[in-house]
Amino acid sequence: MLLVILTFVLLLLINVPIAFTLGIAGLMYFFTQASVPMPVVVQRMITGTQSYPLLAVPFFILAGHIMNASGITARLMKLADALTGHLVGGLAHVSIVLSMLMGGVSGSSNADCAMQTRILLPEMRKRGYSDAFASAVLACGSLTTAIIPPSIGLVLYGFVGQVSIGKLLIAGIIPGILMGLAMMFTAYLYARKNGYDADSRGKKKSFKELIIAIRESFWALLFPVILVLTIRFGIFTATEAAAFAVVYAFLVGKFIYRELDWVKLKTCLRDCAEDNAMIMLIISMAAVVSYVLAYEKVPVKLANFIVGVSDNPYIIMATIIVFLLIAGMLMEGTVNILLLTPIFLPIVTRAGFDPVHFGIIMAILIQIGGITPPVGVNMYTVCSLGGIPIEDFIKGSIPFAIALIIVVGLIVAFPQLSLFLPGLVK
Repeated sequence: MLLVILTFVLLLLINVPIAFTLGIAGLMYFFTQASVPMPVVVQRMITGTQSYPLLAVPFFILAGHIMNASGITARLMKLADALTGHLVGGLAHVSIVLSMLMGGVSGSSNADCAMQTRILLPEMRKRGYSDAFASAVLACGSLTTAIIPPSIGLVLYGFVGQVSIGKLLIAGIIPGILMGLAMMFTAYLYARKNGYDADSRGKKKSFKELIIAIRESFWALLFPVILVLTIRFGIFTATEAAAFAVVYAFLVGKFIYRELDWVKLKTCLRDCAEDNAMIMLIISMAAVVSYVLAYEKVPVKLANFIVGVSDNPYIIMATIIVFLLIAGMLMEGTVNILLLTPIFLPIVTRAGFDPVHFGIIMAILIQIGGITPPVGVNMYTVCSLGGIPIEDFIKGSIPFAIALIIVVGLIVAFPQLSLFLPGLVK
């Protein structure tokens, strides 16, 4: 087992793609353990992707690509500007609100921050925003996209932990909004201190302009509402809702907004195939490592260690939160969900926490890992596209990371923040 860990760490340090890092590390165990037959590797790779609930992932990804190609992003940008563009640090608020709105479209925080960096960063620089502040807003604000439904991470958590995906998606609404509000408050304090967009204060859009922006964004805003309601009333399962999302995105783009042509659709299908190939390869390789961990009884040993720390459920949760924060700094989010859910979920349920409640906490903590070194995917995306030094980003992101950790603390202390809406689902 030690060889597996050393191989994994070494490959991670030399930037080998995470799917191959997992696969090679898993294979090392089978090479050194004659008691475990090699065909198990292939069996685990195949069975790791054979799941009906897992079908929601490619459907949501395809729906997100189609919606982005249909002019929805531009309309949501206009609405976000109408709602918050008049505030101090207006463009920062526009970015955060846009991410919250995009949560109902793409489900991918990394895709959202890449898109926003290309669109908003040049304008932020024109308005005098520092690179530290601008990059932090773009990367940290995008994290709400992966919590507000549809969320790919929550779908994977539900798949691995055998937790209701429908309840998880609905549970992400209030925490996602709370995250957005916390980051808007942080951005407001930061912008007010530095005088960003101070001259725009009070320049609200007219009521007519706001109505026009809402009307133009109506079909985009309707999608997450339909998603939640169809799951709430049992019309669709989460997987069926994801398939419906693809049809909905196509109809809106082709016949309502009329911006989706066959060339764009072909590009969407190609990009979706690439994204899904990457995700499914990671899932199949992670299934091999998960088997190794289970075979060596690592979840049981770690559970005994954590439970041995204290009998207090909140101390147990705090210990797991620290584990997840550290893991988020070292591994990509998808891998964390696939590997750590089977380990931590039994511990927290035994401590008395609801699995849906823990799923939201885990999803947020893993997203925080996207803005922390050394493996922060969102951090590297914004910095590479904007030509911004990593140290500048880290300096600007600290207040936002603190705000997000405070939100996690509130969700732990007040479970109804995540369980109220799922409680309405029969």
